[in-house]
This record gives sequence, structure tokens and C-alpha cells, in this order.
Amino acid sequence: MNYFEGRTILLTGGTGSFGHHFTRTALSQWNPKSIRVFSRDELKQSEMQRSFDDDRLRFLIGDVRDHQRLRRAVEGVDIVIHAAAMKQVPACEYNPFEAVQTNILGAQNVAEACIEAGIPRAVALSTDKAVSPANLYGATKLCAEKLFVQANVYAGARDVRLSCVRYGNVVGSRGSVVPLFRTQAPTGELTVTDQRMTRFWITLDQAVQLVADCVATMAGGEVFIPKIPSTRVVDLAEAIAPGVRIRYTGIRPGEKLHEVLITSDEARHTFDMDWCYVVVPEHPFWGARASADGTRVAEEFHYSSDSNTEWLDVNDLRDLLAKWPAKAPADMGG
Repeated sequence: MNYFEGRTILLTGGTGSFGHHFTRTALSQWNPKSIRVFSRDELKQSEMQRSFDDDRLRFLIGDVRDHQRLRRAVEGVDIVIHAAAMKQVPACEYNPFEAVQTNILGAQNVAEACIEAGIPRAVALSTDKAVSPANLYGATKLCAEKLFVQANVYAGARDVRLSCVRYGNVVGSRGSVVPLFRTQAPTGELTVTDQRMTRFWITLDQAVQLVADCVATMAGGEVFIPKIPSTRVVDLAEAIAPGVRIRYTGIRPGEKLHEVLITSDEARHTFDMDWCYVVVPEHPFWGARASADGTRVAEEFHYSSDSNTEWLDVNDLRDLLAKWPAKAPADMGG
């Protein structure tokens, strides 16, 4: 189902890698009336405007910390996709006040602007780092999830619904390990923190389609989680730089050996929809559905990168990375 046709979309953090790919996909496949790219970097906006050259695009300078600017930006909008965030773990640790203002208060501002303007559908992008967070970035994204889900309480009887999508590492996005390994390969040495480390992997195509499917099917308050493969970081290193020596540096502060997308505690209100998992609200005070149109997962279900049933081996990773340019677009912030 194409929910975007003829509608106006506001995309916060729209100059990032997700924003670029979503915009390209939406303009070519879904025929929206317009897309408003909302971000705080005028240079990235001007570069994006030149690269697309489409009169359905609108570029709005603004910061999600600024509630008044958001209120203006959402006027006449049908769908809001909230992708703006500080997402670099070290940057968030070193600048905690800034991370809280952007990732938590920014999410609150977006949710409040949507409620005040009566936006029918709003989706926030989250991350596996929000599950049992081990660093400030994950903690801020967990708070953002909670704010977006429970903001449905404030929407009341109005036709305003807010949900989240939660997924793992995006293949090749700037700041990920892929460009790092590609940079290190010519030196003859790659750095890996721990040889046991595993990660979830998702492509930009999958991330954009997940958001589209969420917008089309959401009832409000759900967290949509894709079924995506895992990989061993050492296999990724071998796929990028075969035979290159690996130096193990030790796990960094706030880093996990394995990532988790669904905890056993969340399993009690999680449903398998075949195409994804849906965590329904545990406290749907606004009268949302208490179940999804799927099968309830086992009570002990735990969706983590080390116990996943789907894996990418070295050859799979090479095939995947061959489709990704050596120079990745900007990160998912904006």
C-alpha cells in the first residue's frame, strides 16, 4: 500500500543518509505531493537540492530543539518522519547535555508539534542501541521511543498517531565500521575491538521500506522491528580486506559484544507479523489495540545478534558491499 501518494511529508534530519535514500525512493516510486527536508545544515541542504533538482522538494532550515520552528514546519503536513538525532556514541558521551536536548527534547518537540497540528501519522527512527542501553546515545533513544509511544495519550480522540521503527546498523553509513575498514585496508591493518563481536545489519532500501510499511499499517504506539541478518565483525573485516591483519583493541566504553532488538521482557507484548516484529504498547492508555495482527512470540523470545537465525557470511557481505559506494552519504543526523 502506498500511503505517500499525493501527501505532504516532513522529514527531520532529511539531509542524512536515510533522508537522501527515502527522498530518492519516495520521489521515484510513491509520488508524494511534496517532501519538506528539515535540518540545520544549510550546506547539506544546498548540496541535496542540487543533486535532486525536483520541484516537489522544500528545504527548511531548523533544529528539532526549536519547538516554534517545528510548529511552522508541520503546517499542512500529512506525515512526519523523525530521523534527526545525534548518533555518534563518543560525541554523545562527551556532550551529554547536547545529546539530551537533541535526542530527547527534540523528540518531545516533534511529537508535540504533530499533536498540536493534527498530523495523522508520525514515525520516529530508533536503534538497537536503545535496547538495554549501555551508553548515553542508547539511553536517549530509549527515552525518545517512550516519548513517541506514550505521546498517543495526548493525541486523544484526534486522528493523530505516533509510532517508532527500531533497527540495527545501516550498511555503509558514515560513522559505521564499513568506511573505517575501507580506510584502514591500505595500511595493512584493521582494528577490531573483540573477535566475538556480532551486529545486526540492514540496508538503506530495507530501512526505507520498513518506514513505508509502518506508516501504512500503524495504529499508534507500536515499535516496528525488521527481521534482518547478523554478521560477525571479523567476517565483515575479511569481506572488505581479505587477508589483512587484524589488531584487537578491546571493547570500548559503552560498547556491547552483541546487539539486541527485542528483550525477553518485551516479548510478552511482541507479535510476529511475518514481515516484521511489532512491540505493541504495554500501557495503551489511549485505547490502542492490545495486539497486532500476527502471532504472539514465545514468552522467552529474545532477538539478539548472536542468537539470530539468519546470518551473512563473508561471500554474502561481499555481494552486499559491492552495491554500496566506497564513499557513503552523510549520516542519519542533519
